[in-house]
Amino acid sequence: MELFFRKTGEGKPIVILHGVFGSSDNLFTVSKNIAEAGFEVFTLDARNHGQSPRGTYFNYEVMAEDLDEFLKNNEIHEPVLVGHSMGGKTVMTYAQKYSNFSKIIVVDIAPRFYPTHHDHILAGLAAINLHEIQSRKDAEEIFSQFVSDFGEKQFILKNLYRTDEGGFDWRINVPVISENIYLVGQEILMEKKVTKPALLIRGSESSYISDADFQNFKEGFPKGELLTIEGANHWVHATKPKEFVDAVVNFAL
Repeated sequence: MELFFRKTGEGKPIVILHGVFGSSDNLFTVSKNIAEAGFEVFTLDARNHGQSPRGTYFNYEVMAEDLDEFLKNNEIHEPVLVGHSMGGKTVMTYAQKYSNFSKIIVVDIAPRFYPTHHDHILAGLAAINLHEIQSRKDAEEIFSQFVSDFGEKQFILKNLYRTDEGGFDWRINVPVISENIYLVGQEILMEKKVTKPALLIRGSESSYISDADFQNFKEGFPKGELLTIEGANHWVHATKPKEFVDAVVNFAL
């Protein structure tokens, strides 16, 4: 699958992958700041997200294959791979199966299994009838009945766009993601030891990464390091962008 991507800067390549319900657009600002430090930064839209193609299959094996195809098609060699949440699990899967990378940075996700915790989001998406709403405000009013957090609500509704015909559509494949949401939390098996440098970044206000999770990470990535960014929640790049950029740049150099 040929993924949509954005590119900025020149220098050592860094490839960044977003989380579920996200897109390259969510990370483009921090990508530009990373590029200013002397890197060529590629931010990708995962399959069934953003402007990338849609497909029936949606799991980490095929997303790792998509990443490998992207690197080959664009002749990118030994990049630093950065992945947030779902993107982090894609990066870990890729590192277990492929070798075309120099370092990996995994942001606020562990290899372990995570129970499905997106039911309220999926219910809100299902409640919005795209053929009936007349404005984004209509969609927000419906979605607010299921998702109360302002930041989370705006993050999801950023996927809603006006079509050329004047109606509305999603930039995410809602049916396929809904059907396969349990796979987003699946465990990434540490079947081999990857000896290239690896960094696990966590937010101090996030509950996604425990000290035990880091030890699990090191089973597959024995050179793994742990960095906690104070004051950051799960969306580290959004809540502490400067600290996130500094962490990526310092490790990638």
